[in-house]
Formats: sequence, C-alpha cells, structure tokens
Amino acid sequence: MSWNDLFVNMDNTNFFNFSFLPKYGSAFVRGFEYTLLLAVVSVLLAVIPALLLAMMRLSKVKPIKWFAGAYIAVFRSTPMLVQLSIIYFGLFHYITLPRTLLFGFIAVNRFIPGVVALALNSSAYVAEIFRAGILAVDKGQTEAARSLGLSSWQSMRLVVLPQAIKNVLPALANEVVTMVKESSICSVLGMAEIMYTAQTVSGNSYITLAPYVLAALVYFCINYPASKAIEAIERRMRRGDKQ
Repeated sequence: MSWNDLFVNMDNTNFFNFSFLPKYGSAFVRGFEYTLLLAVVSVLLAVIPALLLAMMRLSKVKPIKWFAGAYIAVFRSTPMLVQLSIIYFGLFHYITLPRTLLFGFIAVNRFIPGVVALALNSSAYVAEIFRAGILAVDKGQTEAARSLGLSSWQSMRLVVLPQAIKNVLPALANEVVTMVKESSICSVLGMAEIMYTAQTVSGNSYITLAPYVLAALVYFCINYPASKAIEAIERRMRRGDKQ
C-alpha cells in the first residue's frame, strides 16, 4: 500500500488528509527551521536594547525615563502586524538589502526586516522583565556593595545584574516560546516559516485544513516541550535558592 492509498477516500477538507506530505514535507522542515531561527535571533537581538531600556526606566533623569516608558508603551500597545508593516514598507524602503539566500532558503531582504520588527517588539517586553528582575533584588545588596566602596555603576554591574539575570532567565525562555508563535505574523511578508508554508501548501494542493493542522502540531511540538523544560529549570532554581 502506497502513502497516497491511505488518503484515497479522504475529502480535501478532512482534518487529517496529509497526502501532501510526500511532496511538501521538506517545505515544512524548512519552515520549522525558519521559525526557530526567527524566534531565537529576535530574542537574542532584543536582550541588549531591553537591558538598556530597563536601566533607563530606573533612571532618575526624567527625559531618559520618559523616553524608555514611551518606547515600551508604543510597542506594547500597538499590533505586531502594524509594527511589521511600518518597519518593512517604511524603514527598509530606504535601506537596500542583498537579495541573497541564507542557508539556501532564507531570503535576507525579508528575513532582516522581520527579525528587526520582532526584536524591537520583544525588547519592550523583555525590558519589563529585566526591570522586574532588578527590582526583585534586595536593596540591601546595593547598600552592601556601596559600603564596600563600589560606585553605583559597579554595584549594578557586579552585584545587582548577575542576580537579576538569574531571576529573569525563566521569563526570557518564556519569551522565546512566545516569539515562536509571534513569528507567524512574518508570513504576510512571504517569509517561508511554518504559517506561510501551510498557506502555500493549502493553496497548491487544494487541501484546505490539514496543512494548518500540521502547522499547529509543529508549533505544539516546539512550544510544549520547551514550556515543560522551562518549568523544570524554574523548579531546579527554586530548590537551589532554598538550599
């Protein structure tokens, strides 16, 4: 019995009509790789500006504090699709990117605007994560560091930030999981991630539901194990703190 024989009596609207897999299976594998790359690179690029924004939010200089607050408010209060459209059709309209392929299937001229948009959006959320982590460090730590002769910057860099980063690691991991799902918005730019692949396969094969069911399963297989791993790390960190 061949693969296609398994689906010979299935309608194109059937949830489990995966007869497209022999032809398009490799496209879903590439979509999986594209999605992971988008999510991980975006969060990594968001970390440094997010840390700067968190420090600015804690600043006593009002213009600096206001600017960071305004940035976070704008990116957290507007839809990702709007941000992506403004960055792609606005900012990158004036920036010429090479029309080359990364790893043989990632179009650089689309990947970079997508990553920039995701990173700018993620930095607004990660900044609040960092700010909460810094505020969670006991003020006595800073006072002890200052009493030892450290400056405010040295106290923050050597004493407070290492403890804050430990506090926010699980939340940062959760942001990667969130970004895996948020990256689906990049399908509107023609980025060949999971959602775009599902749309393309559905259009080409006329199988309307199963490609989206497979996309949902792929997202689940990425995010559910990742979420469980994050929970395990959090439990381990709590045990370490108690000890």
